[in-house]
Amino acid sequence: MVQSLFAAPRRRALLGTSLAAVAAPTTLRAQSPNVKIGVLTDMSSVYADYAGQGSVDAARMAIADSGLGERVQLISADHQNRPDVGSNLARAWYGDQNVDAIFDCPTSSVALAVNTVAGQAKKLCIFSTAIIDRLTEEDCNGYGLSWTWDIYSVARSSVVLQMRRGLDTWFIIHQDYAAGTAMASLARDMLTQGGGRVVGSVAHPLGTTDYAAYLLQAQASRAKFIMFTAGGSDLINALKQVREFGLVQRGQQIGTMFTVLTDVHAIGLEALQNLNFVTAFYWDRDEQTRAFSRRFFPLRQKPPTMFQAGVYSAVTRYLRAVKATGSAKAEDVRGWMRDNPFEDFFARNARLQPNGRLIHDMLTARIKAPGEQRHPWDYYEITGVVGAGEAFRPIEQSRCQARF
Repeated sequence: MVQSLFAAPRRRALLGTSLAAVAAPTTLRAQSPNVKIGVLTDMSSVYADYAGQGSVDAARMAIADSGLGERVQLISADHQNRPDVGSNLARAWYGDQNVDAIFDCPTSSVALAVNTVAGQAKKLCIFSTAIIDRLTEEDCNGYGLSWTWDIYSVARSSVVLQMRRGLDTWFIIHQDYAAGTAMASLARDMLTQGGGRVVGSVAHPLGTTDYAAYLLQAQASRAKFIMFTAGGSDLINALKQVREFGLVQRGQQIGTMFTVLTDVHAIGLEALQNLNFVTAFYWDRDEQTRAFSRRFFPLRQKPPTMFQAGVYSAVTRYLRAVKATGSAKAEDVRGWMRDNPFEDFFARNARLQPNGRLIHDMLTARIKAPGEQRHPWDYYEITGVVGAGEAFRPIEQSRCQARF
């Protein structure tokens, strides 16, 4: 079934890519400068399945599809989820190695450190996996662009989703680092504004394996809804222990502000069925998303996550800007990207705001029950769309002082 769903069209897709490269106008290729890009990602820690080598593969696909061929050089590295490693790599790439733009960069603390280096070097970094709002708010510098999502869009859409279900009292279990703390704070504010309340919250370190104490506090709070902000292996460990404690059987609902396809695959539909959440992308949404996913699947033996799809979209748009402007200069590229709204398989109604935030439609989804699954990796039912203008913070409310 997997082969029939994903692999069969691959030869046609790859042939189309090769023909597109051959058919690219000679004049455009001649006018386009040589460009060097880097994918800085997590290849060995909690976000390796979210991004990792899959992000590198997605960037390589985008380069092949660009028609620029050997004019584009790609390098990659593992930042090990360490801000010092990430910032040192970025500094070396922008400086000694003449990298024009960096992509992906999971983990908020690493992204913030790399964002600082990008601003100092006056070169672009386009973040796909990092969720922290500060990149395009307090810490914006005109060179860090956020592509896939942010805390505001996820928290806003999550609160609206759960309040509609009547879940107006929450207990929040969040990761004790920048994004988790910010997400919990913003959810509290939005829930209060909507007439609900947070009856308790607790923070846990990144990489926690024992959630017993946190789950006992959540159980004692009698909150209708227990919200996790964790992702990756942290979320997997937490939800496995939720089953052991029987919180759902006692009447409390469990949720996440977001979930990622690889987490659902690891935990299974039996444990996660009917969980509601927000996502930026789903591989099986429509024919556009399926067409890209059929090409991606043979590379990783799984469909793309929203972050890997976001890397492809970001690299594609970046290279299109390079081609259109005949320049790899950051200011020229970002100006063209700002001035040209677009749609692709990943982003609908997409527009780059002058604070560096790409806004686009967000999706609300439900995890299917095992009996609803039609084929491998058929995990989500898309239940609604939150329009770009509603999901993301209005530019008028942005705290960014370095708009371009």
